[in-house]
Formats: sequence, structure tokens, C-alpha cells
Amino acid sequence: MNFEKIVWKVDNGVALISLNRPDKLNSFDAQLAAETVQALDAAQSDASIRAVVLTGEGRAFCAGQDLAEATAPGVRIEDIVERQYNAIVRRIRNLEKPVIAAVNGVAAGAGANIAYACDLTFAAESAVFVQSFIHIGLIPDSGGTHTVPRLVGMQRAFGQMVLAEKLPAKQAEDLGLIWKAVPDAELMETAMATAKKLAAMPTKGIALTKQALNRAQSNSLEEQLLMEGELQAIAGVSADCKEGIAAFLEKRKPVFTGK
Repeated sequence: MNFEKIVWKVDNGVALISLNRPDKLNSFDAQLAAETVQALDAAQSDASIRAVVLTGEGRAFCAGQDLAEATAPGVRIEDIVERQYNAIVRRIRNLEKPVIAAVNGVAAGAGANIAYACDLTFAAESAVFVQSFIHIGLIPDSGGTHTVPRLVGMQRAFGQMVLAEKLPAKQAEDLGLIWKAVPDAELMETAMATAKKLAAMPTKGIALTKQALNRAQSNSLEEQLLMEGELQAIAGVSADCKEGIAAFLEKRKPVFTGK
């Protein structure tokens, strides 16, 4: 696939999507957003891809929106939000494969909320997260007002969003906003190793787990219990489930195919 503003690589079932506007701290313009959507769609449609890693080139993960483009004549901010950020977040959450964020530097505005939307987020210890929207009179988007309070509670979400203080990676880990902060030099190795581990696991089961967690945000307990039964029925007839049971009974390591 040919991209101009992302780096795209596939290795051992893992697709690497790296935002590639390092001179702009990987802030999104229309083309970068469109290519990110295209790459996520490609990862979904390619059965050989069983996990995705999202990162950034240079010293930043993503600094949010390119304001020069957003303030051009005739541009409506709500159109940018729907076309770019809503499209990306929907794809991350609905992708039937795990999406890992490797936050290599600052993750600001939409960059922070896209990282929080991923299934597992690793961050370099030097990385920082910041809800920078209020500095220009905007509200958090990219799902932030949905994701962040569910991760840390209303008080901490409100504080992050209106005080807009920089949040170091280790503190983000301690608050439960991300999975793990790791030494800078180990970030990509850790993220890729985890992605390759997930790519060798039962992809169907992971996808159904992700679906269950998505629905848990709005379901009642009774609705969730019923849905778990429905999804378990689907998982139970998958090839990976049959392989896992056979391997357990035969006392051998399972070989999952993602089906």
C-alpha cells in the first residue's frame, strides 16, 4: 500500500501504523486522518493481520489537530471531528483485532484520546498526555468525554479537561488511563512483542471480548449477562476454541489460526 503521511509495515501478523508528520508533531491534517482510516480498514480486511500497533514518527505521538488547516476559510470544526476523529475512534473500537498504542512522545488533544481509545496503550516514560482543548476554547473530542471518566472518574476527568495539565506517562499508568509506562528505549520492542503475542492468540475470542467490553459501557447487568451468553455461543464453535480444548486435552501447545 502506498501512503504519504503514515508509515505502514506488516510483520508476523502485526500491522504497524506510524503517523508521519514529525515536523508538525504528527498533528492531523485531512490527508493524515484519511490515510489512518484507510490503514485501519486495511488491517480489518486482511485476515493475515491479527494485531495493530499505532505510533508516531519522531519525538511526538500526536499533537492533535493541525490548527492551520482547521482555521482555513469555509472549514467547520464539527465536520473535521466527524470525518477525521470520529472515523478513527470508531474503527479502533470496532476493529475485530487488538489495537495497541505505542506513545513515543507528547499525546495532546485528539492524540491523547485516540491513545486512550486503543485496547492496550504503552507509553515511553518521557511521554506526556494533555487534554489541550480548553486552551483554545474547545471541548475534548475523539471520544474523550466518554472514555476518560469511565477510566478515572468524573473528578479526575474534569480536572484533566479544564485544567489541562501535562500528565506524565507513569501517572497515566497509575490512574489507569494506559496499560503501562516503559523505559523509552524499550517502548517499540515492548509494544511489538505484545502485538506479536496477541497475533498468535485466538483472534476471534479477542474480537468477541472487545465487543463485550464495548457493549458493557451502556448495557445493564442483565443485558450484559445475556450478551455474554450469545457471544460465548459464537466463541464456542470457533476453530480456535476447538483447537484450544484439543491442545489442553492432548497436553500440547495450541496453534491458533484466528478463526
